[in-house]
Amino acid sequence: MPIAIGSKAPDFTLKSKAADGLKDVKLSDNFGKKQTVLLFFPLAFTGVCTQEMCDMSGGLAEYEKLGADVIAISVDSPFAQEAWAQKNGIKLTIVSDLNKETTKAYGVLFPMLAGVGDTSARAAFVIGKDGVVKYAEQTATPKDLPDFNAVKAALA
Repeated sequence: MPIAIGSKAPDFTLKSKAADGLKDVKLSDNFGKKQTVLLFFPLAFTGVCTQEMCDMSGGLAEYEKLGADVIAISVDSPFAQEAWAQKNGIKLTIVSDLNKETTKAYGVLFPMLAGVGDTSARAAFVIGKDGVVKYAEQTATPKDLPDFNAVKAALA
């Protein structure tokens, strides 16, 4: 069950692939500056995840207009995430939660996805500038997408 609306968002520092190696992405760097949309997804190179992240990449300007940074999180390595993003033209910041600590902190661990192991569930969170959770949703199944209209409403 995802952490509750009104909770202080668990901070994290996760790795993202950058042109010159790996870079740290820290949630609290946005506090006081902009809202953050966190999108947890199960695995790179899967159909629904690819569609979700491609659609989000195409709509990034809309989130920027709402004053939000979008960060996608999966348990894949940053190297697999980068290969996937390049192959599919995904422009989001994607970070690796390989040890699953952030996924567990947000209460969205999906046990034994397709019998291959624990992953992040598909989930969406809106974190306010103050670091408080304004919206939290874990989808019923990994095949279901979050309610992006509700995410945008929480940002407005």
